[in-house]
Amino acid sequence: MDTNTIIIYIACICFLFLFGRIFILPIKSILKLVLNSCIGALMIYFINLIGMLFNFHIGLNYITAIFTGILGVPGVVLLVILKLVLII
Repeated sequence: MDTNTIIIYIACICFLFLFGRIFILPIKSILKLVLNSCIGALMIYFINLIGMLFNFHIGLNYITAIFTGILGVPGVVLLVILKLVLII
């Protein structure tokens, strides 16, 4: 192997490392948002199942999914509190 080949290999390894570092953070954020949204949707579904006994319902739509996606489980608790306080 000559020195040009070695330099090219090192440059490619550095490029792959930097490329991975740049794009891994947005992917982690998106995956966390999707996971929180799924968990929040399941919690709202179960709250609605139990809430049928007490005539309590939280709508499962884009706004509540985004709200629970950003805040997670505390977002679901906040939606329940808002529903109880505002009586919508």
